[in-house]
Amino acid sequence: MTSSSEVRPARQARTGAGLTLRGATLGRPGAIALDEVDLDVAPGEILSVVGPSGCGKSTLLRTFAGLLPPLAGTVTQDGSPLTGPAADRALVFQEDALLPWRTLRANVELPLAIQGLPRRQRRQQADAWLDRVGLADRARQLPHRVSGGQRQRAQLARALAAGPRAVLMDEPFGALDAQTRAGMQDLLVEVLRGTGATVVFVTHDVDEALFLGDRVALLGAGGLIAVRDVPSPRDRTAHDDPARVALRRDVLTSLST
Repeated sequence: MTSSSEVRPARQARTGAGLTLRGATLGRPGAIALDEVDLDVAPGEILSVVGPSGCGKSTLLRTFAGLLPPLAGTVTQDGSPLTGPAADRALVFQEDALLPWRTLRANVELPLAIQGLPRRQRRQQADAWLDRVGLADRARQLPHRVSGGQRQRAQLARALAAGPRAVLMDEPFGALDAQTRAGMQDLLVEVLRGTGATVVFVTHDVDEALFLGDRVALLGAGGLIAVRDVPSPRDRTAHDDPARVALRRDVLTSLST
């Protein structure tokens, strides 16, 4: 019998979802967060979204999740109207949102059970993802028995286990200490490799946005300020790279105006 540590998470054959806003006004009646937004998120890219508190970052994410319909304009996935939540879009929150009565393995198995996978297959897939995020030895633990960083690892495994085409992340590392946060950023990049998933990553941390993003969208009061390309390759040590220094300065200046 093949051990669970030898079963790798299934590579996803599907490409990432393309997400688009056109002339979109987002928020709730009487409480507009973003107005007249045009934004394209390319299939398979990581788009970081950065801006001050209250600028509409979470509203944007919930609109892409299908939880909050636009007040005006359109939101589409692959050119078709996005009319509500769907299994091919996964949400990851700052609070881990794990079910406290289920073990880490059982939490990761949950979306696979909803998909109707046989018990043995979902157990193998869950164990493979837990192994990939460094939690193979914590599979039988309940969430309250592990650290905050480990719970976030489990949440990431649960989000990716079902093979979503888009992963929508709302400041998922904001509550972690600096060292754990850096480790989670590196882990995210590693585990996304090969999945093809599109990622929209909301953060208030400019350095996190520039490290993770292929592009970064800048939000300000009431709207989208700009979208900037991030120099490649992704390199945490490239603090003095002139292009990155200039981009960081540009982002900070744009957000302060």
